[in-house]
Amino acid sequence: MDCLSIIDKYYAGQPELRALLVRHSQQVAERAQAICEAHPEWQADMTFVQEAAMLHDIGIYLCHAPKIYCFGDEPYIRHGFLGGQLLRELNLPRHARVAERHTGSGLTVEQIKRQNIPLPLQDWLPETIEEKVICYADKFFSKSRPDNIASPEDICRQMEKFGKDSLENWLRLEKEMNTFV
Repeated sequence: MDCLSIIDKYYAGQPELRALLVRHSQQVAERAQAICEAHPEWQADMTFVQEAAMLHDIGIYLCHAPKIYCFGDEPYIRHGFLGGQLLRELNLPRHARVAERHTGSGLTVEQIKRQNIPLPLQDWLPETIEEKVICYADKFFSKSRPDNIASPEDICRQMEKFGKDSLENWLRLEKEMNTFV
């Protein structure tokens, strides 16, 4: 699969945003691959991990986040959900699940209700090892600070800002990953 061609389909005419997206996605893909290589017992589908990591943020252009060149109308919290819709239209349902489930460290129905998050009421938690590793790897890289690699402590502080549930989701994921590569 040519992930860059898929990105180009949606990001033509947006060179700054495309460059930022590709850089971030490559960072996530490299970290996810390294984590999977450190855990051969998971038998992760490495080709899928690479593809899904490259496409996990495909929906950002639809959202409003001007600091990272996103001038769409949707709230940024919906970028994964919207990306999932795009990927389903391309008949990529496994990739869509990664996009939908990487936001935060995954979101529960309770979090969506309590925080009034504009997403359909269902759990959006990563379930497969590939979904989990990409969600985990993504937290180390910020599109607003592409030269920075977050520390585990930075990530904990960030998750804590979104409430106890977000921090607990992150800590469960971190424990399962059992490595900082």
